[in-house]
Amino acid sequence: MNNRHHDFLYELLQTPSPSGMEADIQKKWLQHVKPYAAQLHTDGAGNASAVHHPDASLRVAVAGHCDEIGFMVKAIDNDGYIYVEKLGGISHKPAIGMKVAILGKYGRLTGVFGSKAEHHGGAKDDFSFSDLFIDCGASSREEVEAFTVPGDTAVYKREPEGLLNNRISGRGLDNRTGAFIVAEVFRRLENRLQADVGMHAVSTVNEETNMGGAYFAGAGIAPDLAIAVDVTFATDYPGAVSGQTAEVKLGKGPVLAKGAPINQKANDLLEQAAGAAGIPVQYELTPRSTGTDADQLRKTARGVPVAVVSLPLRYMHAPVETVSLDDIEQTIELLVSFFTRLQGNENLKPVSLDDLED
Repeated sequence: MNNRHHDFLYELLQTPSPSGMEADIQKKWLQHVKPYAAQLHTDGAGNASAVHHPDASLRVAVAGHCDEIGFMVKAIDNDGYIYVEKLGGISHKPAIGMKVAILGKYGRLTGVFGSKAEHHGGAKDDFSFSDLFIDCGASSREEVEAFTVPGDTAVYKREPEGLLNNRISGRGLDNRTGAFIVAEVFRRLENRLQADVGMHAVSTVNEETNMGGAYFAGAGIAPDLAIAVDVTFATDYPGAVSGQTAEVKLGKGPVLAKGAPINQKANDLLEQAAGAAGIPVQYELTPRSTGTDADQLRKTARGVPVAVVSLPLRYMHAPVETVSLDDIEQTIELLVSFFTRLQGNENLKPVSLDDLED
């Protein structure tokens, strides 16, 4: 990954994209893939996609969602304090003392989640989301309403930062990293695919709230195979669940899912591609559902075979999510290897009539 494309990753991470408000990041994603695409598409749900070989016999969709968790303005009191509601699976616990950017209807506004000083007893041990309030420095409702109204969204005001061992930390790596990986795979596959292999790269919306973006993307493309690129829970830090789930570690490569929703033939092809490229893979178990866009993609058209390729991530849905840039690069290379090995005549049905004895 050269500096230009590394910079694009940081540009995505620095672009607020709370679920339902993804237009700004989608424009940047489309602009990045435009030079390499035979076609570009958008839809009424907000998805963005780019296509190699749109008329190919084998249509493979690769989707990473671009939305992030955040907050929604619920009420503004007479003194100008703002109260918020959850937008996606965000916890109230890390919020105390954090800065936020409110993406107001009339302009952006910076605020802080207020906290009672320890000298005055500190925050309650059992505080809830309804106890949170944002202080923007205003002294009246009218001052705040010059910028924002109920229904506007907000995100933590945090920049991505580099850590030791080629790791980065920040807000919303779930899943702007996935949208980046999909775009980068698409770029690297320019002029490298067999003519019968069509790649539909998709940056989906609304995964953190309703997964509607993935459903409408799948319905529009009707792919023969769909791969969701997302993040999954790393287990290699103090306090993480161990001994009860599969181990997943940063720096040890991309993660493949195993379980009822996953097409085994697609997983076999991914494993073969990893072996050919010398890329280590890890595994997670998804017995009933994956918790990713794959759950909706598989329900579209006449039923779509799906696989999930995930990036190990620490501190899921915290403002300091942490991943390895090495894992990002290996995830990209795995998917590039996978696509360049496809011939266009792959049969992904778990049971085929050709398998029957005469």
